[in-house]
Amino acid sequence: MSADFGSAIFDSVFPESYPLLFVTISGAHLYGFPSPDSDYDLRGVHILPIEEVVGLDLGRETIEISTEHDGLEIDLVTHDARKFFLLLLKKNGYVLEQLYSPLIVKTSPEHEELKVIAKKCITRHHVYHYSNFAETQWTLLKKQQPPTAKALLYVYRVLLTGIHLMRTGEVEANLVCLNEEFRLPCIHELIQRKTGSIEKTGIDEKDLPFHHQEYERLQALLADAAGKTSLPGAPTARPRLNELLIRLRI
Repeated sequence: MSADFGSAIFDSVFPESYPLLFVTISGAHLYGFPSPDSDYDLRGVHILPIEEVVGLDLGRETIEISTEHDGLEIDLVTHDARKFFLLLLKKNGYVLEQLYSPLIVKTSPEHEELKVIAKKCITRHHVYHYSNFAETQWTLLKKQQPPTAKALLYVYRVLLTGIHLMRTGEVEANLVCLNEEFRLPCIHELIQRKTGSIEKTGIDEKDLPFHHQEYERLQALLADAAGKTSLPGAPTARPRLNELLIRLRI
C-alpha cells in the first residue's frame, strides 16, 4: 500500500456505492517514478447487484470519479466485474497491471482468487499491447517541445514490462524493479530528473538519438522475446472467470 494513500483516505473521499472486488494504485506511483505533483490513479473492480444486470437497464459498467484530498488530485476508475473479466480475456496489459499492482487500497478474498485465475489469461499476444503502446508513447514524445523525462520513462517502462512478461509470464510494472534486470544506465538519471521536480521536466534534445536507438533495440528485443516465449496462444481462464462472476453476483 502507498504510504500516502490508503483505505482510510479512500473511504473518506469516495462515497460507498457498489461492493468492491479491489482498488489498486496505478500510474506513476506504480511505475516507480512519481513526482511531488503526480496524481493518484486508482483503478479497480466493482460488482453490480443482480437486479442491475438482468433487467432492461444495465447498471454502471464503468464509474469514473475525479476529486481532490489535501492537495492530492485523485482519479478513480472502476469497471464492473463482467466488463473487467472480458478485458482480461483480451490482450489488454492495462487490466493485468491494475490487478497485480502491489499498491493495494481495497482488497477481498476474491481479489486474491482472481490473481490466480488471471495467470491463465496471459498469452504471447500481449506483446502487441506493449509494442503498440510503446510506439504511441514514442510518437507523443517526438511531438513534445521540449521532450520530457516523464514521456521517455513511459516508453522505457512499457517496453521493459513487455519484455519481462514475454520472458517470465509475470507482470512487473515498476521501472526501478525492472531495471535491476535490464540495467539501463539512463534510467536512474531520468527518474531523478522527473521525481526531483515537476511533471514536465524537459530533457536535452541532443540525447534523443541515443534514446531512439534504445527504443528500436528494445522493440526488437520485445519481438524476439515474444518469438521465444513459452506463453500460450490463447487464454484458458474463461470457465473459471465465469464461475467466479456467478458467485460474485449471487
